[in-house]
Amino acid sequence: MQLQELSDRLGPFCKAHYPDGSARVFDVVKMRGHAGFAYGFRVEIGEVVDSWFIRLPPPNVKWRGTADVLRQVTVLKALDGSDVPHCSVQWSGDDLGWFGCPYFIVPWLEGDVLRLGDGEWGAELSPELRHALGVQAIQAMAGIHDIDICKVAYLGQTRRFEDDIVHWDRFYERCADPERLRDIPQVRQKLLNHIPSDARIGVFHGDFQTGNLFCSPDARLLAVIDFELCGIGAVLNDLGWMATFCDSNAWVTGSEVNSEFLDPDILVNMYRHECGHSVADIEWFRALAAYKFSIITGFNLALHRRGKRPDPLWEKFKGSMTSLVDRANELLG
Repeated sequence: MQLQELSDRLGPFCKAHYPDGSARVFDVVKMRGHAGFAYGFRVEIGEVVDSWFIRLPPPNVKWRGTADVLRQVTVLKALDGSDVPHCSVQWSGDDLGWFGCPYFIVPWLEGDVLRLGDGEWGAELSPELRHALGVQAIQAMAGIHDIDICKVAYLGQTRRFEDDIVHWDRFYERCADPERLRDIPQVRQKLLNHIPSDARIGVFHGDFQTGNLFCSPDARLLAVIDFELCGIGAVLNDLGWMATFCDSNAWVTGSEVNSEFLDPDILVNMYRHECGHSVADIEWFRALAAYKFSIITGFNLALHRRGKRPDPLWEKFKGSMTSLVDRANELLG
């Protein structure tokens, strides 16, 4: 949706949802990031200015899976009243009369996601602040895993391990630079041969990594964001995912992944000791994460090169496709 069209739609929406109908919308901007369609906007009511963030599904896709923004609403509402820093939903719905698609609106927070690259604010954090932020992140992760599944029935059925592995077959077949993924079949078979037998099942975020930790400048975690990959399944999916994104052995230099946050073993021990949860089979979940993201990179690289979903970031990630597969192989033994 173009900014002007969105602004034109937000005007009537805000007039209808503010009590006296005098709301004036301004400063409508597209938010920084690579996932989804998210915009910020401000509303003036007399001398008061409110700042909001609206999330919409991508255009021309079916509103299911990651494009079903109401899945995120379900989890965010389930987190209300918990200790997990998150954005509480102010408005949401599937009334197509407002934006032509489902939507949700949360407060526009002041801060930034954790960025650790050269020259970024997170790179200047002291070891003590970095460790403290890690504790906050892991505690938030554990809080998500503690959500009562009965509150999120909208998410559907539990994801089976076998399904989660073979789901990626069709994407693997369409990857760019397939030579970088030559050992994927071997890793796939190892994953299938060693499926955990007693993994804890609950709500998982699906993309728990530093890019989805929204923080204040003094390294306080303000919100875990971007729940578009959330689901019900093995909760260690999240710990394995974050550990992989922080594993320098999984990435080549120049990949632009924030792998220098905290050592994966530190994160795993935090989850065990700070939160009191089991980390059995965590190497398997780390390998699964590396397996998935190597394929995700190859698939999105193909979309980028064909012009279907242009994003040059995938050209920077491509060098790590092989190292991710190699790391998965190593973790599986």
